[in-house]
This record gives sequence, structure tokens and C-alpha cells, in this order.
Amino acid sequence: MNKEMPPLVLVDGSSYLYRAFHALPQLTTSQGQPTGAVRGVISMIKRLQKDYPDADLAVVFDAKGKTFRDELFAEYKAQRPPMPDELRTQVEPIHAIIRAMGLPLLVVDGVEADDVIGTLAVRAAAKGRSVVVSTGDKDMAQLVGPHVTLVNTMTDTRLDVAGVEERFGVPPHLIIDLLALMGDKVDNIPGVPGVGEKTALALLQGIGGIEALYANLEKIPELSVRGAKSLPARLEKEAANARLSYQLATIKTDVELSIDEGALKPGEPDADALRQLYQDLEFKSWLEELLAPGDSATDNGAAALRCITILDEATLAAWLQKLEAAPLFAFDTETTSLNYMEAQIVGLCFAVEPGEAAYLPLGHDYMGAPAQLDRDSTLQRLKPLLENPAAHKVGQNLKYDKSVLANHGIDLQGILYDTMLESYVLDAAGNRHDMDTLALKYLGQRTVHFEDVAGKGKQQLTFNQVNLEDAAPYAAEDAEVTLRLHQTLWPRVKAEAGLRAVFEELEIPLVSVLSRVERNGALVSRTRLAQQSRELGERLLALETKAHELAGQPFNLSSPRQLGEILFEQQGLPVLKKTPKGAPSTAEEVLSELAHDYELPRVLMEHRGLAKLKSTYTDKLPEMINPRTGRIHTSY
Repeated sequence: MNKEMPPLVLVDGSSYLYRAFHALPQLTTSQGQPTGAVRGVISMIKRLQKDYPDADLAVVFDAKGKTFRDELFAEYKAQRPPMPDELRTQVEPIHAIIRAMGLPLLVVDGVEADDVIGTLAVRAAAKGRSVVVSTGDKDMAQLVGPHVTLVNTMTDTRLDVAGVEERFGVPPHLIIDLLALMGDKVDNIPGVPGVGEKTALALLQGIGGIEALYANLEKIPELSVRGAKSLPARLEKEAANARLSYQLATIKTDVELSIDEGALKPGEPDADALRQLYQDLEFKSWLEELLAPGDSATDNGAAALRCITILDEATLAAWLQKLEAAPLFAFDTETTSLNYMEAQIVGLCFAVEPGEAAYLPLGHDYMGAPAQLDRDSTLQRLKPLLENPAAHKVGQNLKYDKSVLANHGIDLQGILYDTMLESYVLDAAGNRHDMDTLALKYLGQRTVHFEDVAGKGKQQLTFNQVNLEDAAPYAAEDAEVTLRLHQTLWPRVKAEAGLRAVFEELEIPLVSVLSRVERNGALVSRTRLAQQSRELGERLLALETKAHELAGQPFNLSSPRQLGEILFEQQGLPVLKKTPKGAPSTAEEVLSELAHDYELPRVLMEHRGLAKLKSTYTDKLPEMINPRTGRIHTSY
């Protein structure tokens, strides 16, 4: 190994593109853009960057159109279906992210990605440079040598020369011969009919490669392999196929390239382009990595936020007048606890227009805290505005704020919009609907998180202990971001008559109803719960018996391994998805899809649903009943 040269990592992008698409969840953005393959491929590249921090890394993809192999054999890869549309739309975003990461991206016409990688690997290895080829394709094993290794991030495996021989039964220089004899169904390489893996290995291990075999056909009957006596004639008859297959399986290592492997140096990432791409594709965690608190991926006014801290009567009066005149204002409370039943108000924040917000501190009581307006009298002054149904308000999860204000004798009215509910109506299946997530997703902004101002773990402060200089911008941002989120989300909800009806006629009216139920609790009958639990148990037992009858044997309905064996091996149901380790997935969405056409998955889906209902509600609710009131409410 040349220690003066950094390792060269060559990524087989096309290999990972298909593997990520078929093995990983089919993710989409809120607008329906598929992103699962993008997420998978870029995750693997990031993994390689982490594993090989000092390496030069380049990514290679197949070019569109035919290659020299199609000229050799018209049926090469002919059985492969066209690229699915939902995958095709992800190719350009993958390329764009790789370029924005500053990584070399190679696509060479007339050859495959394998050939480009083979050429670069051989050139680098000839100079004594360490080369890592990252792929999931077995034919790449022919490139392995003293300076070249294979890694597969999906299976977390690494193959050197010894590893190739252990994995395939032959050393790297015989991998082509193995493929030529066996053929390859994936690439439609014909091979020699009737020669499978065991026979091919026996021939190669006993005599040698293709040319050695054809030079020593008389020795084949001496091998202890099934049908050895008829093999010479078969090989002679299929000589053309064998040699054609050898050509098709051989990775070219002399492709004319416009760039030398020594020039494959990573450049500086384009942070602006990455931020925009991650926002458009709704990759929250990656976007957040690029942003400091308060930073935005787009020019949306976040950086210009003006924060006013209300510490005197004159400023309060001015803001009250502004709020009373506003057709809509954003509103949020800062409190001592997330438990709405015991939370006390530390401050309130308001925003009327983007770019400006106010924080009204009322309960910061750390040593040296500045003088603040009296909480009780100030809340009484705000009460008419907060209780006025004609003073329209927007917030993020206003059900919480309504309950907190109730602790101070204020009945919040005028709840016209709620950004958490707007997000839920738009994309109910979205992972999270908290403000930090929504700001990243829709505004491209990394908000100031609570941990940024209050710390973490055992040392974390409650908000009343947070320094006002840190607390005010954090709180003001809550209101201002909520306002901009509403301005982004509401036009989308309003544009769909059905979504608007759900929001205005169901979700918003329920805010007050649920708040009242949560505070007052709900009467629950232990007797009825116990009865329902028994009925569910009987139904679950019947479904389990039915599943065993359909499977023809008893099995553990909760075991993915046993379930996979029953569904896919014994009953031959189609494999719709695979786990990251390559096993057929038995996830709920898979069973749900299969349930449209097959009875056993239908029974399994019903069993899962009822089991979840029983464990979550009928079995646990009795433990939550307040023995004094006979009611359940969420603080218990």
C-alpha cells in the first residue's frame, strides 16, 4: 500500500440505487415525491465518508443507452423490466445531492458503471494505492486483489482475497470463469446449461479456469461430481456460450476516461444547494445538521426576526393595541412544565406579521432576573383579549395553551387556526407535527430548540430559570415561526375543499372539546372494559386458530421469522419488500397490501389490530381510572 496516497473509495451508485429502492421503505414527501431510494443511497455514501474519513471518494452510475455488451449479445439484460417511474424520478435528485456534496460523479456512455470502476481500481492499484469498491454486485469480486477490497454497506460485509474465496469458493481470478459456467439470471448471461454452482465450483477447483477446462476435457470424468461423464460433451457443445458468457462477465479495465483516478478529489460542499435539496426532499435530520439555531435554508425572513421584550406598561399597552387591531395574531405560552394540569405561565409571546414578535416575561425568577410585570394583574389585563372569540388566534397545539391558561382562570377563545392540525390534515402520515420539525420541513429553518437555551439531562433548567436574554428570542421565534407556518400551510389546506372541511368542521371544534375532556376526565365503566377485554380475547383466540388452519400448522403470530417462512416459503406469496438484512418483510404495510388478495394476511391484519386495541385500551385503561372520581384523564 502506498502510504503517501489516500485510499480511493469507488461507489457503485447504480447497484445501490436499485437495492435501496427495493429494500428500504418507499418514502415520499408531503407532495408525493418518492424519496426512499434517495435517502438510502445518500445514507450509504455518508456511511462511507464516516468509515473512510481520509479517502478520496467518487460515485459511478450507469449511463443511459446500450453498451458494448449489447452488441456482443442482444439478449444481455433483456429480461429486466424498465426502471419504475417512482425510481426514475429519484435519479436526478441523487445526482444533484452527490454533486452538492462536492463528490466526483462519473457517468460514461457505452460502458457500465462496473467498467468505469474496474478501470479506475486497476489504475490505482497498479500504483500501490489502496482501493475500496463499495457495491452489492458479486461480479465485482473479480477486481479484488492485494490493493482492492469490496465493501457492502447494506450487509455490512468486507471482502479481501481470502474473503472472496471463502464467500464464493474460488479466488478472485476465477470469479469470471464461475459466472461464465453458471451464467447470471440477473444480467441474462447464458452460461452453460445444466451447470450449476456446485458443478462449476468442482470444475474450477479440480482443473482450473475456462481455458484450462477446454484444454483438459478428458480429465473431467475423473472429478467426483454428478454427471461428470457427460460434462465434456456438454461443455464442447456449449463452448461458444461459455466463451461469450466469459466476455459478458468480464469487467473492462481499460475504459478511456477523461479523468485520471488521481484527480478524483472531493471539492467543497455547496451548503446552499444542499440546504435547498434537503428542504425540498424533506430530509429533516440532514437539513438540521447544516443549520445553526435560527438559520434558514431559504430567504424567508427568519434571519431578520426582531424580538421585543415587554417589560413595562407602555410597551404592553402598545402591543395590546396592535393585537386588538390585528385580523389574526400568533400566540404561544411559555410554562414551567409540559404537564398542562400543573404548568404555570412563565411568559407569553405574540406575532402579528413576519419578521417581528414580542415576548412578555411574567415568571422568570432566577437570581438577578430583571423586573417583570406582575403576572396575575397582567393576565387579567390580557383576559378580555384572550377570551374574545372575535380576536382570531393561530398557534401550535393550542389545546395545550388553552389548558394552561385555564390554570390561571382564563378561557381561551377565538382559536381559528392551529399549525399542528394544519400539518396533520395535510399529511397525517408524516412522522411528526411539532414546530421544530414543521419549520425545517416547510420553511427550511432550524429553530432554536429548548435544549439550546435550557440545557439537557439532569442539568436542564425549567423555563422560569432560563436567562431572559436567551429566553426572549427563543419564545418570540415560537410565535413568529408559527405565523409563517400558518401562512405556508393554510393555503394548501384551503385549496382542497375536503381538507378544509375536516379542519374547520372537525379538528378546530375538537380543540376545545378535547381540552375540556382532558381537564375534567371521562367516566369509564370497569365492568364494561372487563367485558370488552374478554370478548376481544375470545376473538383473538379464534383468529389465531383460523391462522393456524390456513397455514396448515401452528406458529407464533408475533414471530417475523416464522411468519416469513409460512407466507413466503410455504405459501409462496409475493415478496413485496425486504428488510435491510435481505429477509422478506412482514411489516404491517406489507400484510395490508397482501390482504387484498390473500386470506391469511387478512386474518393476521385483523389479529394485529385487535391485539393492539386490547393491550392499549381494554387492558391498560382500568389502571388509569382515578379511584376517587371514577374518571380517566391524561394526568394519571
